[in-house]
Amino acid sequence: MEAGIVGLPNVGKSTLFNALTAAGAHAANYPFATIEPNIGVVPIPDPRLAILRDHIETQKLIPTSLKIVDIAGLVRGASTGEGLGNKFLSHVRETDAIIQVVRCFEEAPGGEEITHVDGTVDPLRDIETIEIELVLADLQTVEGALDKAKRAARSREDEAILRLALLEKLQPVLAEGRPAREVDLGSDPRTPGVLKGLGLITTKKQMFVMNVADDDALGEGTMAKSVRELARERGSQAVPVCARIEEELSDLDEADRVEMLADYGMNEPALAKLARATYELLGQQSFYTAGEKEIRAWTVAKGATAPEAAGVIHTDFQRGFIRAEIYSIADMEHYKSEKAIREAGKLRVEGKDYIMQDADVCHFLFNV
Repeated sequence: MEAGIVGLPNVGKSTLFNALTAAGAHAANYPFATIEPNIGVVPIPDPRLAILRDHIETQKLIPTSLKIVDIAGLVRGASTGEGLGNKFLSHVRETDAIIQVVRCFEEAPGGEEITHVDGTVDPLRDIETIEIELVLADLQTVEGALDKAKRAARSREDEAILRLALLEKLQPVLAEGRPAREVDLGSDPRTPGVLKGLGLITTKKQMFVMNVADDDALGEGTMAKSVRELARERGSQAVPVCARIEEELSDLDEADRVEMLADYGMNEPALAKLARATYELLGQQSFYTAGEKEIRAWTVAKGATAPEAAGVIHTDFQRGFIRAEIYSIADMEHYKSEKAIREAGKLRVEGKDYIMQDADVCHFLFNV
């Protein structure tokens, strides 16, 4: 799973990406890798790993991680080929969720002028600009697929009929300038698969990052409030981040970082909140394995079964799954050791139908 960072030019998108990747590279015990110049793997800050370490002696902690893609700046007219046009849109299509960065400050620190592509700073206008381009791109995709879908539906095959019905529902909504995620597509279990095959951008989950000024690190200014209100109306999230502060924090040692955070009234880097919010946006949750060699967080989709979680570790674990022994982080906090958890009867034995819960700590039994 990966999230793409999008935004107009000069809104701080690349500064934010650089800060995210630098934070990952410098975090103690946190594995980090840059896969390509514009792709980073960022650790998800997770205090629950430390809770387990307090009660289980281990050699290392390994958090789960998130893949972030820095997508080149979008400009008005991208849907018709302006700027990077189709290249930009194809990169967005390959991601699972969209992080839209919007500028919520007038001047950079020290009065440095950073020219906005539209001449003035207006985050709601910027959001509308980007969303119109994404909607227009999806409208082109849908209208381009309709004639072929009509011909295919003459075969009377169920999937071809379903595809045509979906396209006919999507086209008028997109033509009104509304995203595909607002369309009621019904409850047919085949719909998600057919929809994924269309490669639409505006079906993806989205959140906003408000790039704020140094003196508004918590995002309480007028511009940030307007974005937060829009996110609230849409049932989305808006996270305030001062990209410049975060970039500076990523280069400090722990003591200096704590001092700088305190100066800005922050208890942790904003990037930590952003990483967790993105993880939530993607519909992910964490489970853990814990032993002498390592305590490790693993990522699994919400609603996944115990065998599917086992398969995240190794495909053989899923193929030969027998059962899982599971307790929660809360159990460890209360009973202080796995031995005490077992003796208290709190170690649960779960089978193939068990739905994983966030913060499960697991031992998988399998036979191949």
